[in-house]
Amino acid sequence: MFERIKCTSRQDWLEKRRHGIGGSDASCIVGMNPWRSSDDLWEEKVGIREAADISNEEAVKYGYDAEGSLRQLFKLDFPEYKVYYRKNELLRNNHLPWMQASLDGELTDEEGRKGVLEIKTTSFLQSMQREKWSDRVPDNYFVQVMHYLLVTGYEFAILKAQLKSDWQGEIRITTRHYKFERQDYIDDLKALLRAEMRFWSHVENKTRPPLQLPPI
Repeated sequence: MFERIKCTSRQDWLEKRRHGIGGSDASCIVGMNPWRSSDDLWEEKVGIREAADISNEEAVKYGYDAEGSLRQLFKLDFPEYKVYYRKNELLRNNHLPWMQASLDGELTDEEGRKGVLEIKTTSFLQSMQREKWSDRVPDNYFVQVMHYLLVTGYEFAILKAQLKSDWQGEIRITTRHYKFERQDYIDDLKALLRAEMRFWSHVENKTRPPLQLPPI
């Protein structure tokens, strides 16, 4: 279903990533990314602008540093899954090679089914941010998980989220796990695939696509 591409460095990974659609890109395409529009993404893919380097932002550095520990905790808490992780690897769909994924982990359940492990860390500064995690995952992360299922063809995905808040000077951490069975999201997967195919045709033709913005 996909090819494994080994990247030699972060710069190599960024360059390869520019020539396709990744998980965080997918939410831009359908207007579900609160930080980037579909227009921003198109300009990055055709080379009009450079993608912003957010690697030194505090939240990004924290998430990167915490990822390995959270993956190990997942192994301890859910021994029924075999967990695999390959550093600096890019997955590229065989049928649509512009569809790419960089996974936080790959899973195999007790029935031998393959799955995706996605890890998120976030800090709540406002009550509105907390609401986005109320009994669900934020839309941009949902789209990211769907994109990974499209790239890999895997049967399920689990998103592990560490939610951190500061309440009157006391740090409070909540860990949640959300499971997505591929069979329950067939319509979402088809709709996302159509949207990504339309967007990539605009990249190849260098014609600006209709602007998609996140809902207010």
